[in-house]
Amino acid sequence: MSNRELVVLGTASQVPTRRRNHNGYFLRWDGDGLLFDPGEGTQRQMQFAGVTTSHISQICITHFHGDHCLGLPGILQRMSLDEVADQVEVCYPASGREVFGHLRHAAIYRDTVKLLERPVAADGPVSDAEGGGRGFRVEARQLSHTVPTVGYALIEADGRRMLPDKLAASGVTGADIGRLQRDGHLVVSGQPVTLDQVSAPRSGQRFAFIMDTRLCDGAFAIAENADLLVCECTFADADAALAREYGHLTAGEAGRIAAESGARSLVLTHFSQRYDEDAIERLGAEAAETFGGEVVLARDFDKVAVPRRRESTPWTEYRAS
Repeated sequence: MSNRELVVLGTASQVPTRRRNHNGYFLRWDGDGLLFDPGEGTQRQMQFAGVTTSHISQICITHFHGDHCLGLPGILQRMSLDEVADQVEVCYPASGREVFGHLRHAAIYRDTVKLLERPVAADGPVSDAEGGGRGFRVEARQLSHTVPTVGYALIEADGRRMLPDKLAASGVTGADIGRLQRDGHLVVSGQPVTLDQVSAPRSGQRFAFIMDTRLCDGAFAIAENADLLVCECTFADADAALAREYGHLTAGEAGRIAAESGARSLVLTHFSQRYDEDAIERLGAEAAETFGGEVVLARDFDKVAVPRRRESTPWTEYRAS
């Protein structure tokens, strides 16, 4: 199993279908788990997908339309039932603070979850975990929907990749590799060795999540250089007028966002119930007309690995034993 992968829990838009549940997306990122837009039925979908509440370290809500948040009460109550001990961050548009409160207390239960609320009031970082050892931050941008809506990007900090031949030539082995990574320098056999001498820059990976929106600057900003972009495509290109009226994207527009933002892999989702499965297949083709990278038409319970790092040469990370 990949340490970094998207687990798709639901792919329908306003109305679920026999094959597609309401929205729900779980991102495994090393030791962290981010749950995006848990629509109605997400708790049950998690059961089928093998995702437990103890895996969730952060919840991100793009907006408070029901198909993106009605599963939240069940998730939070299940966390209390499962006695999840770790603190869980919850990000959501600040204008929906009252709605979030109603969802959290939608039923009577013994609420023991340690929630850290992070209402999003402006563009920029909403959750900076780099200092806490997770090595990434979460940023948000305002989108253009019929209600206040934000998109999210997980941005890993840039780092260094260790070069085995340089380490060997410098005589750096074993636990000294970890010390060099921590301190940036050490002395080996009387000779100084710096981290720059035995490593190369390593770009951090990026994950982007865009739900209900028209084309807007915020969508392009969120998708910038994403290794994996999850993007709604509620409508076909032929229904572009409906998309604009209801604040959504067409498949071609989703492809354009991916192409112009330099994304590597595009996952399409949030399909209107007006389209049967054959029509949804055509949405993928419409997106591919503007985006030359990998296009994935999401289905419930799909698992999509985050693409390998952009470096073209093999690299190895060394850690102290």
